[in-house]
Amino acid sequence: MSASPGGMLPPAPWLLADIGGTNARFGWMAAHGQPVTLVRSLEVSQHAGPMAAAAAYLAEVAPLTNGAMPRSAALAVASAVSEAPFVMTNSGWLFDRAALARALGLEVLVLLNDFEALALSLPGLTPAQWRSHDGRAPQPRQALAVIGPGTGLGVAGVVAHGGRWQAVPGEGGHVTLSAADALEDAVLQQVRRRHDHVSAERLLSGIGLPLLHDALGAVQGTAGTTLATEELVQRGLDGDATARRTLELFCALLGGFAGNVALTLGARGGVFIGGGIVPRLGDFFFASAFRERFEAKGRFRPYMQAIPTAVITDTLAALGGAAAALDQSLLTQ
Repeated sequence: MSASPGGMLPPAPWLLADIGGTNARFGWMAAHGQPVTLVRSLEVSQHAGPMAAAAAYLAEVAPLTNGAMPRSAALAVASAVSEAPFVMTNSGWLFDRAALARALGLEVLVLLNDFEALALSLPGLTPAQWRSHDGRAPQPRQALAVIGPGTGLGVAGVVAHGGRWQAVPGEGGHVTLSAADALEDAVLQQVRRRHDHVSAERLLSGIGLPLLHDALGAVQGTAGTTLATEELVQRGLDGDATARRTLELFCALLGGFAGNVALTLGARGGVFIGGGIVPRLGDFFFASAFRERFEAKGRFRPYMQAIPTAVITDTLAALGGAAAALDQSLLTQ
């Protein structure tokens, strides 16, 4: 991270972005404390890299900003972030912080993991931005966690520290996925025929759902044509037997995984579910085995029962977290 001179807030206007494997959402903040506006979503596959996408966004909104250029930016990226140039896990975009800052003429540029940004947004989320399992509100006085099946599977936490919220980013989506019954054992064994390591992201993501569907079909003797994730979700919600069973298995495995994250991070304030897949499931998700499997931690069931879980319904929440990261950037050198 770089900081603006003089110990002042990063200079405005601010360019904000939430860049996933499929879509890159950009937003504009005219001044500190103002709302995020001029939000646009660009397809990652249609742009050569972050510079090209940012340039396309800025050209589109230029008539609405009187041609103003951003002086500070925070880009939340669906990848492990480093100071050295790095490549996004699921899109191949190259990020070079110094080159990006020069190309965009920025005084301040913060690069952070997309779920680090989403985690920073959690304490400020309102009930209009999430839906809980039983109406219980997450408690931001305690540690919070977020998981998110999108193109990949993101994981992060946030804790109160020194009068501010400190994000705890990580790559939890790549931990080894565990099974809880004979069917799940059989499905994972099927997947291991193709992959030495079956991570949570391998099955609990947009890139993983088709593989989960194929593996379940092989185990049940109902193997058919491999489906794209969007079609699979729609067929499952429409009642197709194998697709529906795939979604049920997805929710159950996700519940067990979410419970592991809560235990690992001590997220007693609540666990949020983000990403693009779960919100599409609607009532199906809330009627699934997710919550039961979340709580099914043996002697720690009472501990888990006390932790609220909620689905983030606001697809732009990470932009608010990116703004929070910019706001805090002067505290980190």
